[in-house]
Amino acid sequence: MGAANVPALWIAAAPVLVALLVWVFRDTARWFWGFAAATLLLPPLTVPIGETGPHPAVLFAAAGLWRGATRPGQWRTPLNALTASAAALMLTMLLSVVWALLYSGPAMAAGSAARVLLFAISLYTLLYFAYGPGTEEAAEPLRWSTWLYVLGIASALLACLDFYFQLTPPAGFGDQFVWLSTGIYRRAQGVFYEAGVLGTLCSFFLVWIALAWLQPPPRTVAPKWLAAGAVVFSAALLFSFSRASLLNTLAALAALSVLCRGRLGVRRIVPLAVAGIAGGLVLTYVLFPGFVETYLLRLVYSGLDLGAKPDTVLGGRLATWSAILATLTGDPAKLLLGVGFKTLPYGGLGEPIIADNMYLSMLAETGLLGLGAMLAFLAALLWNSYRASRSADHKASFLGTWFFCFWIGMVVQMLSVDALTYWRVLPLYFAVAGLAVRECGRYDRCGPPAA
Repeated sequence: MGAANVPALWIAAAPVLVALLVWVFRDTARWFWGFAAATLLLPPLTVPIGETGPHPAVLFAAAGLWRGATRPGQWRTPLNALTASAAALMLTMLLSVVWALLYSGPAMAAGSAARVLLFAISLYTLLYFAYGPGTEEAAEPLRWSTWLYVLGIASALLACLDFYFQLTPPAGFGDQFVWLSTGIYRRAQGVFYEAGVLGTLCSFFLVWIALAWLQPPPRTVAPKWLAAGAVVFSAALLFSFSRASLLNTLAALAALSVLCRGRLGVRRIVPLAVAGIAGGLVLTYVLFPGFVETYLLRLVYSGLDLGAKPDTVLGGRLATWSAILATLTGDPAKLLLGVGFKTLPYGGLGEPIIADNMYLSMLAETGLLGLGAMLAFLAALLWNSYRASRSADHKASFLGTWFFCFWIGMVVQMLSVDALTYWRVLPLYFAVAGLAVRECGRYDRCGPPAA
């Protein structure tokens, strides 16, 4: 499917987008579901703006902003570690746009500002569900999470089809390929810019499946559908060829095992994990045996060579990180304030550099101030979700455990990816964190229901 077929793709997708827009704008309380459906199921528009072209999900984010702005009386935003760190992170990112203008010029500064605003969608979603009108719009959060799971399965299936048929993306995408003896294959990306975004999404829902499996009956989703989802997400994760996302998943499941060791019976995770991994391996091996063999060999050699050739295993990242640090230490002003959010790939430090490390990217792009704000924000997210996970309220506990375990995996994965730039999926993750905060706070205020 070549470039000539791109208009036909959007002719097919246009009715879906129009239907979503009509449905959402009849009641803007539905904006999040419009955003989720658009971001998980629709590709960017084929318009030469930015790296990938504009995405229709932004329209639904605008509807959410309108929803919040026209209901100021429904906001109850306290000053606490979460809100203060979120504000500090946003301010340091905005401040970095000034340095992008100073060091790189107006065009680069405009791109930096656009990326800051895209990240702001995620922060807004977090606060909207934690303290704003979203506190009343997700009345049953467990059922809410189930519908999100359904959309996630649809997205993962699209990614598997995308990989199997090697569809040409309808807009810009990251050049990520696997060289096999049978040919050159583009890694599974689905409707996303790069395979890493798909990988984190798979990890997110694999944690949900494991947690849902641990719940005592009656479950919101039947075990057979949980097993089917585990196979689909495992297959999509393998097709993404992402080692960092696999590490994310393993770290998240390890955190889940520790967090739930005395409460839900960790041994019940094992059958699901084995079935999901085995099912995903079998499915991917049947479809692409050479691909699976290459992926497994890559994992084996990565483990064997990590001690002797760490830079080779990490794809040259160590040399890149050393070069960035050397440049920063030679210029105290840049070390303190940065050179502009999301400017490294476009020459913010003199030549285009892909850091592939969120912590180092924030240090270089927003300085020590921005890195400190980000670390405080990550800590606040983990603390609030952990607190919710220990709540006596079942809904708060489920949502808090889901986000806390997944975010542990993300904290690890951010050592090798710039995950905070994944603006299309971060709002989904932060919505779960916001609902966990909401449910935990509501239970604490109201106390347990009367017997």
